Amino acid sequence: MKTSKNSKVSFKISTADVTRVQEGHTGKRSQLYLGSSGNAAKTERSLWQQRKDEHQGSKTRKEHFKIISEKVIGNEKCFKPNEGVIIIGATNFPEALDNALIRPGCFDMQVTVPRPDVKGRTEILKWYLNKIKFDQSVDPEIIARGTVGFSGAELENLVNQAALKAAVDGKEVVTMKELEFSKDKILMGPERRSVEIDNKNKTITAYHESGHAIIAYYTKDAMPINKATIMPRGPTLGHVYLLPENDRRNETRAQLLAQMDVSMGGRVAEELIFGADHITTGASSDFDNATQIAKQMVTKFGMSEKLGVMTYSDTGKLSPETQSAIEQETRILLRDSYEQAKHILKTHAKEHKNLAEALLTYETLDVKEIHIVLEGKKLHVR
Repeated sequence: MKTSKNSKVSFKISTADVTRVQEGHTGKRSQLYLGSSGNAAKTERSLWQQRKDEHQGSKTRKEHFKIISEKVIGNEKCFKPNEGVIIIGATNFPEALDNALIRPGCFDMQVTVPRPDVKGRTEILKWYLNKIKFDQSVDPEIIARGTVGFSGAELENLVNQAALKAAVDGKEVVTMKELEFSKDKILMGPERRSVEIDNKNKTITAYHESGHAIIAYYTKDAMPINKATIMPRGPTLGHVYLLPENDRRNETRAQLLAQMDVSMGGRVAEELIFGADHITTGASSDFDNATQIAKQMVTKFGMSEKLGVMTYSDTGKLSPETQSAIEQETRILLRDSYEQAKHILKTHAKEHKNLAEALLTYETLDVKEIHIVLEGKKLHVR
């Protein structure tokens, strides 16, 4: 959002006194809001409306927006400090703004409106939940923790999807089950229950996902587990959901290494259970994630002792020696992470087997059920 520093007039206006013109399409949009008060502003508002009417229908929306904005603020002084008019512009694509619009005296005061943090998402979820019938056991904060980067509109969609799911299932209220289902559908895609998976591949997937879960559970700096499933969704045959306790603005070296270890858990599990000749391609996205973290630690975060606290933004322009050193340091981090994951899975082989068998039986396990299995207890029959 952008406003003018030069406007020192303070007054109240109603929604009816605001004129809006917008340009853009879904994803990239810019808007101008003209608010006025007092007799001095009536002429300005009438001119705005006149210019808007002149070009209505004769131009495209983009041309219309450009003409109106240039007519209103395209003069030498841009804004007059005592005119009784406030113009506020909002855009999610600031790169498209003309430099004349953000010069001193125009939209030179910028207010950034970021995506809501975990507290904001919790409040937004509460707001939309109050519009539907929901069970009192629903905890919006749990959903908020698992929806990092969601906008208000996306959270509204999540609640609506949950309400539709409850209606389809014949329930009178929305529970955590429907909210989790809706979140998973948005993040991972809809369930593919029609896919036929043979027992061999289902078993491989169960041990693969259990490997991720075991590493996350027994690694100190890993994010807490929320759920494990071997239900195919989108492009994946299974998934382990990790739930951060809060939005991470900074991450420690230990946390980054823990993420790499968890990523390695799937392939390590396949190797230990089925042998090196029967590992699968299912770990490719895991390796992508681990490699990206390792490269950033070496080239961006200054976490390599050999290369020191220096960033390497364009590796293509570096000397062959430096490129080789970066690759070597990245390989060392990935190798150490793989060995660490192997050590944990060998140490907790019994728990790994129990969790995989539970997934084969129940298909999806929530955090409480995972804890019960790893503690050596039996799950209640569903």
